[in-house]
Amino acid sequence: MKLTYLYVSVPELAPALAFYRDQLGLDEAWREGESTVAFALPGTDVQLMLDVPVDADERWQSGPFYEVDDVRAFMKERSELRWLGEAIDMPGGQTATFADPAGNVMHVFDQSAAE
Repeated sequence: MKLTYLYVSVPELAPALAFYRDQLGLDEAWREGESTVAFALPGTDVQLMLDVPVDADERWQSGPFYEVDDVRAFMKERSELRWLGEAIDMPGGQTATFADPAGNVMHVFDQSAAE
């Protein structure tokens, strides 16, 4: 697992974009459509990803995003975790979400379709 993103769920992208870009001075790294934007965090390879979730499901709560080689294999090897739904497709691969014992949300993703 490699920490890649700090995921922040936001209700609207425009005000969040203005805050992180204009007030905090972060540089935009990439954008996916009208609902997701990422910022470079100085001094690290980790990016801050802002996203307007598709619904209010708990799987879209803010939390770290870890890159793994294969999401489905990771889920199978760790079936004892409290998975919040099934793996879903995302640009370039798949993602899945689980909760730690305290209820904190963790996300994993792969880039299997990008290869």
